[in-house]
Amino acid sequence: MTRYLLAGGGTAGHVNPLLAVADRIMDREPDAKVFVLGTAEGLESRLVPARGYELLVVARLPFPRRPNAAALRFPGRFRLLVMAIQGLIREHAIDIVVGFGGYVSAPAYLAARREKVAIAVHEANARPGIANRLGARLTRFVGVAFRAARLPHARFIGMPLRREIESLDRASERRAAVEFFGLDPHRLTLLVTGGSQGARRINETIYAGAASILGAGWQILHVTGERSDLTSTELPDYHLMAYCDRMDLAIAAADLAVARAGSATVSEFSALGLPAVYVPLSIGNGEQRLNAKDAVDAGGALLVDNAAFTPDWVGSDLVSLLQNRALIAEMAARTHAIGVLDGADRMVDLVTDALRSTVNSSQ
Repeated sequence: MTRYLLAGGGTAGHVNPLLAVADRIMDREPDAKVFVLGTAEGLESRLVPARGYELLVVARLPFPRRPNAAALRFPGRFRLLVMAIQGLIREHAIDIVVGFGGYVSAPAYLAARREKVAIAVHEANARPGIANRLGARLTRFVGVAFRAARLPHARFIGMPLRREIESLDRASERRAAVEFFGLDPHRLTLLVTGGSQGARRINETIYAGAASILGAGWQILHVTGERSDLTSTELPDYHLMAYCDRMDLAIAAADLAVARAGSATVSEFSALGLPAVYVPLSIGNGEQRLNAKDAVDAGGALLVDNAAFTPDWVGSDLVSLLQNRALIAEMAARTHAIGVLDGADRMVDLVTDALRSTVNSSQ
């Protein structure tokens, strides 16, 4: 019986691929034991137990970004955290640590190295974070979701996707999706989303330019995010909702999307052949622009700077695109060609390779 420790969390971008890999491990090895290493503050504290996996909780220790008292205390606290994870590895007889980034992954990689257990890494963003840049130097088994990601030993595997996305047949589910959201089956659908928290620039711009989109013969399914104050509209065929817990059906209903370029969003849209206009987040380290690069280069998506995404742009460029149905169909084919549906299988294959390598090297 193999015993796995999956390390990651904090955000959905880390937790969802982690859970997809955990589920696929159990599909293949029903007698395996999967533990998840995380913190009490991250999304994993809710999502991991709900999925039936045991969460091993350690302290949340962010890397210091500036010289201050916390930075002076960091080295000592980090050593203690690594030692605590070493204890968990020994206590649970872990065979391999699989890291997905986030605060807990860096100390988990070092603990695994000290305990001489196998290490595998999955990087979800095109621009890798600090933890996975470290992990990639400690193992040859590194999977990346985007071809643009630069890490030592990187193997392109795509994103491990949620089961409901991985198994979605957009064409066969379209009618059910249209009925679910109360859409007009005779109109094409523009899906607009900025993620669970929403995106102010996208929300305000689409809201202001909605009439021109509807005038092009389309309807809008707009997931505003829970923090948005957009709650109602008098325009017919403009459907506002704060939160969508059936994004699989939203994708099935859509013919084109406007969205941020988070790693999961880009990966899901590409895997399912949904063309998109990506408006990358204008803050951070620029990873969203890189996340969209493969789809844009393939001709399956457009990239618009946050500052350039205005009602005027919607009324001219977006409406022009909406009126060119042949181009949208071509974009769908091009993005589908670069998408990856079997990222969970590919990642578990990589994990298996890491385990075999460790066994062979010890013989």
